Amino acid sequence: MLKFHQIILKKILTLFIALFVVVGAIVYYWSYEFYIDETKEALRQDIELLSLQINPKTDFDKLATEIKNKLGLRLTVIAEDGSIIAESHKDKAKMENHRYRDEIMQARKNGYGDKIRHSNTLDKTMLYIAKRMDLSNGTIYIRLSKEIKGIQKQIFNLGLKIFAVILLFLFTLLFATYKIHKELEYEVNKIVKFLKSLTKNKKSTYIKSDYSEEFSYITNLLTKVAQIIVKKEKKKSKFTQKLQEANQQKDDIISAISHEFKNPIAVVNGYSQTLLEDGDINPNIRNKFLEKIHKNGIKLSELIDRLRLSIKLDSGGQSLSLQEVNLYQLVQECVENIKINYHDRETVIEGSKELTVKVDPTLFSIVICNLLENAYKYSEDEVHIKISKESLDFVDTGIGIKSKDIDNITQKFYRASTNKWNNSLGLGLFLVNNIINLHKFKLKIKSQENEGSTFSVKF
Repeated sequence: MLKFHQIILKKILTLFIALFVVVGAIVYYWSYEFYIDETKEALRQDIELLSLQINPKTDFDKLATEIKNKLGLRLTVIAEDGSIIAESHKDKAKMENHRYRDEIMQARKNGYGDKIRHSNTLDKTMLYIAKRMDLSNGTIYIRLSKEIKGIQKQIFNLGLKIFAVILLFLFTLLFATYKIHKELEYEVNKIVKFLKSLTKNKKSTYIKSDYSEEFSYITNLLTKVAQIIVKKEKKKSKFTQKLQEANQQKDDIISAISHEFKNPIAVVNGYSQTLLEDGDINPNIRNKFLEKIHKNGIKLSELIDRLRLSIKLDSGGQSLSLQEVNLYQLVQECVENIKINYHDRETVIEGSKELTVKVDPTLFSIVICNLLENAYKYSEDEVHIKISKESLDFVDTGIGIKSKDIDNITQKFYRASTNKWNNSLGLGLFLVNNIINLHKFKLKIKSQENEGSTFSVKF
């Protein structure tokens, strides 16, 4: 069974073919006569202009050549006795006498003559226009001719244009029919697609049609039904997502804790087992082992403190105990504490030694120590700390941070892919950023790979 637009197409094509045949025949014969008359008139005007240039001294051979080259027309100059005076396209000596040619005979009698016939000289069908001219030295006949094939080509071109117009009309009509079909098909497919989406996870919640009153009514009803279904599933999805996020966070914390606690616990277990199994161990070695156990115990304690502080900051449960503190002295204390583990590193502190800030000394010391230790870890040259009223800057010339990591390194448990920027549990810069925000300050990070980084606390 044919579709609606296919039925219309079949009928219109039949009508178009019949119309084209009838109109084509009429146009061809009308155009042929029209172009013949137009060409005759054009040739007459050319002869009139040409005759103005002719006098008894005219070089007709030269004139014939110019007409051929400039106008592309054939010029023949004929004497009263029919002999050829000049010819643009052939050797005049080889041409027959033209005294009794139809166009010449008409021109002799009426002044002008015309004829369409086959030229044996050029082996082409030509349109001839001849004019009689009476000069002081005798009568001559000027004849211009044009190949009839060129006229037929013009008629053919006109026919093509008319065909194009009719064809354009046909395509317009077909397009209108097809468009109506497609509009109906689109509206139906839209409803079908919408109904199918209701059976999938990602449902459409809205559908509208302004094509007709009937389609509008149907789509409004479908929208209401879909919104009811999606609203119920959203509640279920939110609850499921919360459970998944909670489980993922739990897995991240467990993974981080197990990774960071593994080494200190292994050290404590290893050395303590050795001490238990060897009661006669050298006292110096015993003291060295105990020192190792003590240091790793402190490290475990610090890791636990970091976790507890991160939980408080994350939940907003950490309070501030603000005091006016000498910033230079606070920085110097942190440098002295950190340098215990970095004996060979140099730190340059620049800026006012009298500047005070209102901060929580304990929490702000964590900020300074973390930023300083990061600078030590990831650079080999001296670290510069610049103190000013506007900011506290930590400048190093280390390995730098990739641009894609800068926005993420202050996130909880985040570790940069190449340099594992965050120390310990991946909480260092998370704690720094949260403590700074708690003080209503801002952390700004500028860094370039293999050139260094600048961490600025903006007051």
